[in-house]
Order: sequence, then C-alpha cells, then structure tokens
Amino acid sequence: MNRSYARTAAALVALVTVGLTACGSGRLQPPPEPARLILDFVPNAVHSGIYLTHQSGLDRAAGVDFTIKAPTSSSDGLNQLRRGTTQFALLDIHDLAIESERHPGQLVGVLAIVQRPLASVLAAPSITRPRDLQGRKVGVTGLPSDGAVLSSIVSADGGDPSRVQQVQVGYRAVDSIRTGRVAGATGFWNVEGLALSAQQPTAHTFRVDKYGGPKYPELILVTTHAVIDSHPGMVDAAMVSLVSGYDAVIANPQRGVDALVRGAPGTNPAAALRDLKAVIPSFTYLQEKFGMLDFGRLEGWASWEKRVGIVTKRPSLRKIFTGPELFTRVH
Repeated sequence: MNRSYARTAAALVALVTVGLTACGSGRLQPPPEPARLILDFVPNAVHSGIYLTHQSGLDRAAGVDFTIKAPTSSSDGLNQLRRGTTQFALLDIHDLAIESERHPGQLVGVLAIVQRPLASVLAAPSITRPRDLQGRKVGVTGLPSDGAVLSSIVSADGGDPSRVQQVQVGYRAVDSIRTGRVAGATGFWNVEGLALSAQQPTAHTFRVDKYGGPKYPELILVTTHAVIDSHPGMVDAAMVSLVSGYDAVIANPQRGVDALVRGAPGTNPAAALRDLKAVIPSFTYLQEKFGMLDFGRLEGWASWEKRVGIVTKRPSLRKIFTGPELFTRVH
C-alpha cells in the first residue's frame, strides 16, 4: 500500500487548533468512530499515553473513541487483528515481522510507541553473563519472537542457544526467576527488569541492543490494511491523538501515572512513576518527536531481523509500515 499520509502529518502539527478548537466553535462535528485498542502486555507505564489520550478526550476530539483492552494472553493482539475484532493493537516489532512473513498483506505498523529496544533477558544473581544460561531453564512467554531474542543475546555473548532449555512461563517472568523455577526469562527491561531489580538488586538484565541488536522501535501501533482502506480517517485520528497524549505524558509524567492508575485499577503508583521515568527517554530516543517511523533505523533493523533468524526473508518496509515520517524519508 502506498497511500499518502500528508493529511496525517499536517494534523500531527495542528491537533490542538484543529481538533480541540473545533469542539468549542459551535460547528457540528461528526461523532467519533469507536475503535478497540489491545495492549501488548499487562497495563504499565509504557501505556500511560494511551490512557491519558482517552481520559482527556484527545481521541474523541480527533475523531476516534478508544476502548482500551488489556490482553488475556500474549497472542491476543495478533489473534484479534486477524479476526477483525479489534482495529488496533500494540505489537512487538518482531511479532509484526513474523506475522507479516506468515500472512503477508494483512498487518501494517503506523506509529512507534518506543524508539529503542525493550527486549531483554532477565537473569538470577548467579547468572553474570548471557552464556551462563547454557544448560539452564529460561522462561519465555510463548510468543515466537522470544526464542529469537534469547538466541540473539546468548549468541552475541559467545554461547550456544541450542543448549538453553526454554520453558513457557507466560507473564510470570519475575516470579519464575525469584522462586528458582528458571535461571532467566525473556522480558521487557522497563517493566519486569525493574520489578526484578527491586526484589533482587543483584539480578541481571541483558538488553538486546547491548548484545548484538540495533536501535529499533520495539513497540508499534498496528492496524490492518482492511481498516486503513475502510476507515482512513479513524486511523489518522488514532495517530494524531496518541501523539498528543504521549507528548502530554512526556511533559508531565505524573499526569501519565494518574491516568494509568485510573485506567488500570490496582496499579502501584510509586512503581508506575519509577517505570515511567525510566522509559520516557525511549519515547523519543534519537527522534524529533513521538511516534516517528525512521526509515534509516528500520533498514538496519530489517537486515538484523533476517541475520539472526527471527524471519527467513528480510522484511519489506514498504509492505509492513506506513506513515508520514517513513515515506517522507523514502522519497
């Protein structure tokens, strides 16, 4: 798909004057289009901008009304995008690449949520380097990308990934390491890594971009080509409003924490603020603004993705990503 997103690019600059001012102008606005958005993981600081976008009405002002859903399993987002029961999902970039190779022409990434890798391998205090995991049990969530990330990190340290025994632990990486069920587990450094360090200060976190991986955007807002073709204005509105919501979080982290706590009851506010402060630099890392899809960095990611065996063919950026920044840089 080669649709121009010039309208979206302009809207990213003019959201406040176009969206919010129109609400008070007396001009009749069409009702916002309802849309489901499935998170990639249990609600955490990375999602604060999504909750703030909805709770502050930025989504409805732009023309979309989000219903935010936490996943019940690691494959929820992918499964619901396949079935057409959700319009948007946050996906790990590796899972987007794998799914696009298996089922080409269906999914498309439209916005970067974080601009650097969150993927990592967490390890008990006794594991001082990734290759120490040889001959040990390591937990994975069940997503196909987990094994590839684990393999990349162990290999980059000179280890043999085939000697690591993978055990499915779902979202219980921290508990599985703490109780000794596994010696390590794949996880996000900004959530499980910080949680493990709080419980076991001498535990280790091995980040993939420090063990052979490039600087790539980890989490992507994903929709389908069918949704873009049938509801282009809704996709534009989603991108516009989320950029504004995350900008608000970056400017005032406490607002983001408050929105997360309201949207996900039971969230620990102190831990959420700690996690958010740690991840905020990743929202715009090496970029001018939130959400940009940087063609040059994606080129490096695509080459690495094939080289380490996450996919069998180099991903075609034009087929699995779209957005104003990407195509501006291509042309």
